[in-house]
Amino acid sequence: MVYVAPMLAKVRNFLLERGGRAEAADGRHSQDELQLAAAALMVEAARLDGAFDETERAHISSVLRQRFELDADETELLIDAAVGKVDAIPEIYGFTRTIRDHFSHDERIAMLQMLWEVAYADGELHDYEASLLRQVAGLLYVTDQESGIARKRARERLES
Repeated sequence: MVYVAPMLAKVRNFLLERGGRAEAADGRHSQDELQLAAAALMVEAARLDGAFDETERAHISSVLRQRFELDADETELLIDAAVGKVDAIPEIYGFTRTIRDHFSHDERIAMLQMLWEVAYADGELHDYEASLLRQVAGLLYVTDQESGIARKRARERLES
C-alpha cells in the first residue's frame, strides 16, 4: 500500500482549515488551490450529463496528472476530494470566484481548455455541459472568442 498521508493532510488543510483559500503570502493562489478548483470544475462538468463514468474520470485523471505533474495516488485523492467538495457545495460560484480572484488571465483560459477536454471526453458534448462552460467562461471573465479558441484546442488535443 502506498503511503499518501501527506497529500491527504494537504487536501484536508485546504478544504477544512483554510476554507479553500490561498495560503501564499503574496496573495496569489497556492498550487493546492489551483488543483482542487480545477478538479472540482472538471467533476462538475463531467456530471452534468447525469453520469460520471470511468471514461470521464480517467480523462480527468489524465488531464490533472499532465497539468500538475501528480502521481496516480495523488490524482485519485484529488478527484475524490473534488467529488466531495462538489457534493458539499452544489454550485460553481465559489470555485469560479476563487479562480477569478487569484489566477492570471492565461491560467483561467487554460482552466477553461481543461474543462472543454473533460466535456468532450466521452465523445459527445451535451447541452448541459456546453451551457455550464459558457457560464464558467463568463464567471472567469474569459471572452467568447477566448473560450472558442480553448474549445478548439481541447478538441484538437483529444483528436491527436
